[in-house]
Amino acid sequence: QVQLAESGGDLVHPGGSLRLSCVVSGFTLDNVMIAWFRQAPGKEREGVSYMSRKSDGRTYYADSVKGRFTISRDNRKNTVYLEMNNLKPEDAAVYYCATRMNRLPTGLLPSLWARPTTYDYWGQGTQVTVSS
Repeated sequence: QVQLAESGGDLVHPGGSLRLSCVVSGFTLDNVMIAWFRQAPGKEREGVSYMSRKSDGRTYYADSVKGRFTISRDNRKNTVYLEMNNLKPEDAAVYYCATRMNRLPTGLLPSLWARPTTYDYWGQGTQVTVSS
């Protein structure tokens, strides 16, 4: 049974840092694509960062977080991380991790990785609040 569980959300001041975790089960982390999304109140869910299966070695970031966020994984812990630095009020949202079991053609990744409909399984989300 595929499961994803996010944690690490908190209240931080602007300029602060957080590390979100997504513990997965029911599949081998190396063999799937996995992404972080976020959704703020009244807004659509948006792709934040993506990591391909290990053999493809690709990562993508939304322009709004490039240089501030880093996605990584620890296969021994079955965990994907999102390191977030220099947080801004506009980063406040519920953050979700998501995965897809079937591989996508590499050429389609740049246009599809940030679409929620690309993914089959989702976690329950973790709240990030950025406020002074």
